[in-house]
Amino acid sequence: MQGDNVPAPITEFDSGVIPLDILKEIQRAGFPSPTPIQAQSWPIALLNQDVVAIAKTGSGKTLGYLLPGFMHIKRMQNSTRSGPTVLVLAPTRELATQILEEAVKFGRSSRISSTCLYGGAPKGPQLRDLERGVDVVVATPGRLNDILEMRKISLKQVSYLVLDEADRMLDMGFEPQIRKIVRDIPSGRQTLMYTATWPK
Repeated sequence: MQGDNVPAPITEFDSGVIPLDILKEIQRAGFPSPTPIQAQSWPIALLNQDVVAIAKTGSGKTLGYLLPGFMHIKRMQNSTRSGPTVLVLAPTRELATQILEEAVKFGRSSRISSTCLYGGAPKGPQLRDLERGVDVVVATPGRLNDILEMRKISLKQVSYLVLDEADRMLDMGFEPQIRKIVRDIPSGRQTLMYTATWPK
């Protein structure tokens, strides 16, 4: 943990910070208390600060960025018809679909809508989800760029951007695509990078 004015970690779920509807889903999932990466990164993310978080696979990273993202959505109250508020970029279809499962599970009680955009699958159902309107888009950079070029998604409302396994995306050569996506997102956004393998 590095930085100035670092807030105290959130070590209990019922600390009064987490809304009851989200808390209900966490309790239903059977988590006893926040994992170290959640405890440390939640209070920083909830202050609208940018975050770089490094923790090994299986340490609760996904909920580490989804929970503050959900609270951000509730605060912003944007119209889903105008595009997502939260965008999560992931390097592979496998990771993107895992993230979507978590987003659906933990966002259910709060009526937070999510969809997943990835290649190797028909665009039709993905485009229909976007037309209906969603709060959270989880995407691989290639497919998101395709849909941006088709002008079927607007990122003008994205104010919470997550790069999951950011270093892997860069290793896989996605930097030009990520740069192109980020150019479409307002500059005042909050950016969070979560990874298991960040090099020293």
